Amino acid sequence: MSGKQRAQAPDETGGLSLPLLKALHILTRDGKLNADARRKLKQVQHLFQLIKPALDELSANGAAPLIADMGAGKSYLGFILYDLYLRQLDRGALWSIEARSDLVARAEALARESGFSRMHFVAGAIGETRLALPEASRVGLVTALHACDTATDDAIRFALAHDARFIALVPCCQAELARLLEDVKPRGITELWRRPMHRREFASNLTNVIRALYLEACGYKVRVTEFTGFEHTLKNELILGERIQRANGMAERALKDLLAEIPVRPGLLAGDPRFTISA
Repeated sequence: MSGKQRAQAPDETGGLSLPLLKALHILTRDGKLNADARRKLKQVQHLFQLIKPALDELSANGAAPLIADMGAGKSYLGFILYDLYLRQLDRGALWSIEARSDLVARAEALARESGFSRMHFVAGAIGETRLALPEASRVGLVTALHACDTATDDAIRFALAHDARFIALVPCCQAELARLLEDVKPRGITELWRRPMHRREFASNLTNVIRALYLEACGYKVRVTEFTGFEHTLKNELILGERIQRANGMAERALKDLLAEIPVRPGLLAGDPRFTISA
């Protein structure tokens, strides 16, 4: 796609390639944005602005950042990150991980058409994917935008397995703990989630609290903030993490104390001996 064919409305498209946005069906053939596409574009653009400081750190002193996007779907985020950042940087690479092979095939075709030679795709489940990287390479940033239910947990495990320096998560639906809480024998505290609506909200908040604490226990400095305006999405929590140490004993103790107060625990913690239930 020609560099001359850049979007002419920076307030709407932020200088992105017009042909790319049309190929992603974000722009119509006549270059218009409908309401749904505008919301989607605003979300991805806003996430880019929030993670750009991390990308700048990863690319400092001529380094080549490696980005891994989890549960990529149609790879909107990956294409826009590449177009806005990696294309202009002229180094680094982006890997998109997506379980649906048809979406991966279409994204690969678009990447070839766009000349995005440093954009790579893996068709597979997040939890089963390991990137075969050169020994000196390290995943710099792991992203997961609206990965459903436990796919966000898989993204966390992927980041830990690849020793990612930065992680940016915007969780979607969190159904795992809601299902588990439904079967808990009634007692005083169960009033917090006895009604289905309360259970969904309580479980969603609890899931993200555990995710943030777990990342801290694994040595990340974590910031939890609003992702974007609720007019763009109701899934509005952003978890940002930066690896600053190998572990954090204080966060580990805080997570253990929390787990002692609740009758369920997520699969995210399975296999971590620090949080194994004692017999």
